Amino acid sequence: MSSKGGGTALTRRNYRLASDTDKPKATGIVNEKLLSDYLHHVFPSTKQGPALASLRKPLGFQELGAHLERLLSEGEPTEDTRDQLIEGRLGPQTVVLDHTSGFEGLLFVDDDLLGVIGHSNFSSIRATTCVYKGKWAYEVLISSQGLMQIGWCTLNCRFNQEEGVGDTPDSYAYDGNRVRKWNVTTTNYGKSWAAGDIVSCLIDLDEGTITFCLNGQSLGTAFTNIKMGPGIAYFPAISLSFKESVAFNFGSRPLRYLFSYLPLQNPPTADLLKAQKLLGYIKTVLSTSIDTQVGVQDCASWRLHGEPTVLITLAHIFNHFAPLMCKVYLVEDVLMSFLLGILEGGGSVDEHPLIQQLLDLFWLLMEDYEVNECLKQLMMSLLRAYRFSPIIPDLGFQIHYLRLTTAILRHEKSRKYLLSNKFTFDVLRSVVFFYIKTPLRVKEAGLEELIPTTWWPTRFDKEGKDERDPKDETADERLRRRAYERGCQRLKKRIEVVEELQVQILRLLLNNKDKGTGEASRYIFLNKFRKFLQENASNRGQHPTALCPPEYMVCFLHRLITAVRTYWDDGKRKSPGSVNSEEAYVPPQLFYNGKVDYFDLQRLGGLLSHLKKTLKDDLASKANIIIDPAEIQATSMDDLDEDEESGAAQRPFGAAAMGGALARPSWLSSPTLGRANRFLSTAAVSLMTPRRPLAPPEKVKVRTLAVEQRTEEDIEGSHGNDGLLLGRPLEEPDQPIAEKSLLEIVDGIVMMYNLSVHQQLGKMVVVSDDVHEYAVALKDTEEKIARCPARRPDILEELQKSQKVFAEKLNHLSRRLAWINATIYSKEKMLDVYWLLRVCIRTIEHADNTGSLFAFAPEFYLNVAMNAYSALKNYFSPANSMEELPGYEETLTQLAAILAKHFADPRIVGTDIKDSLMQALASYVCYPQSLRAVERIPEEQRVAMMRNLLAPYEQRPWAQTNWILVRLWRGCGFGYRYTRLPHLLKTKPEDANLPSLQKPCPSLLLQRHMAELLSMDKDMAASFLNSVLNQLNWAFSEFIGMIQEIQQAAERPERNFVDTRQLKVCATCFDLSVSLLRVLEMTVTLVPEIFLDWSRPSAELLLRRLAQLLNQVLNRVTAERNLFDRVVNLRLPGLESVDHYPILVAVTGILVRILVDGERQGISRAASVLLSDPCFQLHSIQHLLGEGGEASGSTSVATSTIPPVVGPLGPTVAASIPSAPGTMAPADRKHFSLHAYTDYISEEEERKVERMLAFLTEESKQAAASTPTSEEDLCPICYAHSISAIFKPCSHKSCKACINQHLMNNKDCFFCKATITGVEDYSKPAGS
Repeated sequence: MSSKGGGTALTRRNYRLASDTDKPKATGIVNEKLLSDYLHHVFPSTKQGPALASLRKPLGFQELGAHLERLLSEGEPTEDTRDQLIEGRLGPQTVVLDHTSGFEGLLFVDDDLLGVIGHSNFSSIRATTCVYKGKWAYEVLISSQGLMQIGWCTLNCRFNQEEGVGDTPDSYAYDGNRVRKWNVTTTNYGKSWAAGDIVSCLIDLDEGTITFCLNGQSLGTAFTNIKMGPGIAYFPAISLSFKESVAFNFGSRPLRYLFSYLPLQNPPTADLLKAQKLLGYIKTVLSTSIDTQVGVQDCASWRLHGEPTVLITLAHIFNHFAPLMCKVYLVEDVLMSFLLGILEGGGSVDEHPLIQQLLDLFWLLMEDYEVNECLKQLMMSLLRAYRFSPIIPDLGFQIHYLRLTTAILRHEKSRKYLLSNKFTFDVLRSVVFFYIKTPLRVKEAGLEELIPTTWWPTRFDKEGKDERDPKDETADERLRRRAYERGCQRLKKRIEVVEELQVQILRLLLNNKDKGTGEASRYIFLNKFRKFLQENASNRGQHPTALCPPEYMVCFLHRLITAVRTYWDDGKRKSPGSVNSEEAYVPPQLFYNGKVDYFDLQRLGGLLSHLKKTLKDDLASKANIIIDPAEIQATSMDDLDEDEESGAAQRPFGAAAMGGALARPSWLSSPTLGRANRFLSTAAVSLMTPRRPLAPPEKVKVRTLAVEQRTEEDIEGSHGNDGLLLGRPLEEPDQPIAEKSLLEIVDGIVMMYNLSVHQQLGKMVVVSDDVHEYAVALKDTEEKIARCPARRPDILEELQKSQKVFAEKLNHLSRRLAWINATIYSKEKMLDVYWLLRVCIRTIEHADNTGSLFAFAPEFYLNVAMNAYSALKNYFSPANSMEELPGYEETLTQLAAILAKHFADPRIVGTDIKDSLMQALASYVCYPQSLRAVERIPEEQRVAMMRNLLAPYEQRPWAQTNWILVRLWRGCGFGYRYTRLPHLLKTKPEDANLPSLQKPCPSLLLQRHMAELLSMDKDMAASFLNSVLNQLNWAFSEFIGMIQEIQQAAERPERNFVDTRQLKVCATCFDLSVSLLRVLEMTVTLVPEIFLDWSRPSAELLLRRLAQLLNQVLNRVTAERNLFDRVVNLRLPGLESVDHYPILVAVTGILVRILVDGERQGISRAASVLLSDPCFQLHSIQHLLGEGGEASGSTSVATSTIPPVVGPLGPTVAASIPSAPGTMAPADRKHFSLHAYTDYISEEEERKVERMLAFLTEESKQAAASTPTSEEDLCPICYAHSISAIFKPCSHKSCKACINQHLMNNKDCFFCKATITGVEDYSKPAGS
């Protein structure tokens, strides 16, 4: 046996002590006298004093058994003594939760009947034992910090789904979620609790009081004069809401905090005494040496001295010690304390070989079932101790328990047993060891001593962003900031000690060289890890209690990345031809060769069964994988039977259903060792079984190799077998990447990030946001104090109180933020997420190279690439900047290429992932750095992206596409250089980091690509613009319809409320209308010939449609005292973005471009089309400059003279709508005018509008003076234009605009319904 580490395998036949090699002279048993002296030294009799040592009987191994029995029986309590201990208590000796009749509602109860999870609105359960006299205590380990009421109740208490412990007269409870105590009425009491806290519930039935303690600190007496007397006895009880979970300790394990109260369950006193005596004997053996020259003597240090005598002596001790070590109380109180004591001296774990030697002895001298149970209970005790230890400044408790865990796992045989054991050290439970909990109570965690000086940003811009510049800091601010940063560094160093221990544990679990006692640890861990991922992926949304909490996942992910990268780089050093961990990726063959189970997660191309059928030829030709037709048939049948097969797993009935492979209830909820959890329901007291038994977990799926059945060879491969990399496509380089098991772990890490890590990273940003909000509030309060007049001391006093509250809250939050920044948002954690982003990018690139096989890649790779980038940009700043990351710009460009290529990739079929890609691209083009990255991708990809963006809007989600085009234009359009709308500047944005609130950053390069595409491809240009015009027609019509409903609701005399959802949809339709108008402005500016070059087949129709829509929008928005005005003046919450400026400026931009900035011929055509539209009103154009009034010329009466016209926006109502009560008279109301927006509209733009107005005024006068066309020559459809087209073969006539628009959707004649085969120009004969 090695003196360090646990790498040597030991069996009962070949066991030798390590130091036997050091002392070859010690062979055989020592002489009788020396043996007798040694045994008397180890097992001294308490009745013989040292003076009688010479008279004592010789003691040999034959007599040792009886001698030891006699020593152990001394001091045992008698039966009478045992009976006296339980006075004042009624019920079974072993106290558990009453799962037969003492509960209300639905509950999961662990197999040991100590852990419980609520599964209905408000469930209650009590214990099996009650007390009526004396002082008693029990502990509750809080696993979730939600709504629970914990305390005591009598048998008379009746609970229901609304009332629980503390809501009835004879029940008393403490609620740390709401920080109150309950006994029918409620008052403030105690402190708030958090997951990982321990609540002690104390009842004194001599004094009639109930007290609660949190983590050993008394919260004060909660209740006095509680009801006592004959017939009154109190049970421990709890009520808890849905998904909340706790574990009870009535005394089956040592209570963590000792008071002058008795635990409800008697400690095993006799066994405790025996175990302590036996442990004392073991200590003596370890600290005694036998030398034939010197005799028996004490040693300075504990170690196993190499005499066979020692081994036989220990065998006698273990004969009694081993059975005791199967009891949880004794393992925790005796063994764990002893092992922790060995490590107390400090130093590395390697410096304490004694633990390894003791574990060797355990495996040698105990039966297998005994050592298994002992190790199981030891690890569960360590897990509980680690999880429920209070946070102290040096994290001493956590370090202590992690060091012992590391020492135990260094022992190879123990490690493999714990890894293999299904219910003990699987990934589910071991995740607890990688979590560092965040303290809610800063003072108790000692952060005040560690970070004595606090600091937060103090300078903010108009939008509330911190605009700190180190040069502007005062000397005091600088000192405070530096002191705070030093405190943060001290905290970070202490946390790093814990993290390093956690990584050491993972490195032990990932050891793949320990093959001496069977399969290497890594392969056992890998299969467990895959099972862990399956449980979390499969149960999401079905059984939330079976999921690993996201805060645990975050810590586990970071430690796993560190450990995997260490092994990866070790492998690179041994095999120089392989890939460095910086260049890590997951090869595409993992996704289709069936070696790794993705448990029905969505693939980019759809379901795996569908892909195997449709791409079987590609698999055969590209990857040499031939799918057996029988397998495809079996897969199809499997899909058909899917609902039936999973039925049992999805039914939440009974222990079997809840304890199955897919639906295991909260492993973490109760820190007790829960196996087949019980499911309790008031409706059915007995345990129910599912109608169909679950399929056995070892059933081999047709689709993939079952996780449990995989061996090292299946994973790593061997000669002629590629293992996980079977089926390498030709596009994939033929070079070693890394150990194949590491590739699968990296794949699992990516999946973990997708499951819940990203969501948790976003959740923890709340603390930073809170600091920011309180800092703004504090600064605002200080400014008010400075302005407060001296004559108002009352106001000053209130402001000073507020200032004190804000400052205290900021002190607390800034320390808490320091903890979160160290554990979650540190530079190292940021580099981990960045590494993950790069892994995903390279994986997607390699998978993309495989052509059609790209469809097999799981969707979560694309999701993680997008989310990891989002996290780096939004969550880790301002503490860490993304620009400082190595290779940052190159990575941005690679991600831009992925988004540009795949947002319209036909190989991707999922609508959700398509939407996510589109949204990510939309966000990408909002920020200057990422937009420049899009411009850096190869030109061919940029042009392809723009072509996809310009595809017709029908039959696809077009809003995001339109938003992308708008962002590429924003900053170039007419009056379109704003970040926020003028009327919203005084309001605070909900989130200044939103993409829509970023400063304009147009892309001239992508605009050029768009212009070239639309100019060269006439058909694409026509279909794109027709679709934009159609959507504008729809969006603005919907908007008008909705504001009519809102106005009607506002005019009703009774009080009414408009549905917020309706308001939101209304605002969205308005925003869509504005963005579609901006895209039209962009198109008109970049490619005016699409509308103005009438040699193009669709140009005239497009221009007429554009003019028609612009006139409709202007008329609706600018009419005097109109509907739009009234709704804007209501200023309803949700309609903040609805205003005159954005929509009128967008329309003005289009009009200026076609009427002022164009060539003379184009301007002439545009003017004639605009003026010939029946809805044109000069008054609407005059309104833009505030010139429109009640008598603005003859054209202003067009509203009353023109009959209702049914246009593309529905009927235009001629009569004005009655004004709502309170609407301002025209004289009182300020007219809209572009002149008022000097900060937004340049002088040159104003002059252009004035020139446009003058030009249109002149043109409209000339049009009015020209000879009117006779009614017979007008188009019989619109009565606005002259007849200019004749239909074939029926010879009916209309204007070109009407027939062209009609033929877009219908080929039948307006009048005779004959099919139109052609349209020819028509001009009236000269003589007519």
